[in-house]
Amino acid sequence: MTAQQADEETPLLQPEGHQRKPAHTPLPWAQLCILLVLQLAEPLTSQVISPFAPDLIRNIGITHGDETKVGYYVGLMQSIFFATQAMTVLHWSRISDHVGRKPVIMTGLCGLSISMYCFGMSRTFWGLVLSRSLNGALNGNIGVLKSMMAEITDSTNIAQAYSYLPIAWSTGSTLGPMIGGSLSHPAERFPSLFGNSEFLEKYPYFLPCAIPATFSAIAFFVTWIFLKETVSSPKSIRRIIGMRRNKGNVTLQAVAGSEGPKTTPMTTPTKPDAKPLPLKALLIPRVLIAAGNYASLAIVDIALRSVLPVFYSTPIHLGGLGLPPQTIGMILSSYGILNGLLQIFFFSKLIGLLGAKKIYLIGISSALPVFAMFPVVNALARLYGLDNIVWIAVALQVTISMAINFSYGSVFMYITASSPNKASLGSVNGLAQMGVSIMRTVGPAIANSLFSLSIDQQHHYLDGNLVYWAMGGLTCVALWVGTLLPAKAWMDDAAVES
Repeated sequence: MTAQQADEETPLLQPEGHQRKPAHTPLPWAQLCILLVLQLAEPLTSQVISPFAPDLIRNIGITHGDETKVGYYVGLMQSIFFATQAMTVLHWSRISDHVGRKPVIMTGLCGLSISMYCFGMSRTFWGLVLSRSLNGALNGNIGVLKSMMAEITDSTNIAQAYSYLPIAWSTGSTLGPMIGGSLSHPAERFPSLFGNSEFLEKYPYFLPCAIPATFSAIAFFVTWIFLKETVSSPKSIRRIIGMRRNKGNVTLQAVAGSEGPKTTPMTTPTKPDAKPLPLKALLIPRVLIAAGNYASLAIVDIALRSVLPVFYSTPIHLGGLGLPPQTIGMILSSYGILNGLLQIFFFSKLIGLLGAKKIYLIGISSALPVFAMFPVVNALARLYGLDNIVWIAVALQVTISMAINFSYGSVFMYITASSPNKASLGSVNGLAQMGVSIMRTVGPAIANSLFSLSIDQQHHYLDGNLVYWAMGGLTCVALWVGTLLPAKAWMDDAAVES
């Protein structure tokens, strides 16, 4: 009986030499902690502007006092980050397959730092757009960091490692708004400390922007000194440029282009699995299925996260709860903390118990009752005001919504397993992240526009519930896409190659 027959006919048994379940490999905590700290940089820089963004737009004068235009410009400014990231993240990830992960990560951290310092000193709308564009374009780290996490783990501990990813994002998403809200206009808020600073009076948003910018700068040196390269044979930038010059092409983009790496007379041919594959070779069904599920999950999640604070702040008679910013911040911060704890203690256990596909589908399906509860919570508020029963309903809705975060760890495992070889893992993650960035660019605009249409008193579409019906339909589409995933991740998992 061959090993393949043994797998197909006796799934509970293993061929000789594999009769015991593989021992659990301890996580490489030193490197994992560095990667998790580096993950904080993106949510810190993307979320720190949220509390003061409307005030900033008003102060630069682009709206000329028209309050109805504030939301439009705020949305444009926030979406530009994900739009430019979508255009560049694949290229950064593919380049990392050739030159190594560390140079790309360090470039991204440097870009985040410089762009945030520039954002804090911008006094025109186009200055803000340019800084934000630079922020997204130079930051290809999110896909590269996930590739490194897969490369430092194996099949026995990858689920445990991925359970910590949402914690890094939740922490950054919690700390970012806290920093932005508390440190804007420091000369006015803390006159005893900053009252004599002409610089901070001239640039009232520089201090909150400088915190994540300085964090990224420190992370740059931590990466340089302590992070270990995971690409086995990275090429130097100088060598790649020299190779391309000899071929009449001096651009780095060609290195990450569809032609892929080529053997030169000066190099020794290596096994196919040792080389990053061209982009065309990555457009296979399993990569597209995994990436499509990641994109579907992202748009459902970002739509929910975009509608949630708007719903909380909208007056009760218009379909919301009419909560002040401080209360909204407290709810969202509590969500982040509780979500992090759930991920640590339950994700890897649930993966072992139910499998990645079931966890993914359960997480996606949890969005259906969450969207259905929005009109219920508002109806309770209309009947009882902000009574205890309303707060119980809010707590229940927030708790259910945490299940969707379990889907992220599951889909990361499928993306890792979909890579045709280990050397192309960065490119696969970049391809998946490109789709997600596109979804995060259009998702908030679509969701908030539908919310505005829903509460429009002139038309009052579907009794004010248009957005929830639309988001429910989107969730059903995402569930259908999820059914295309195999029950178990593809067997030639790139993360567990020996």
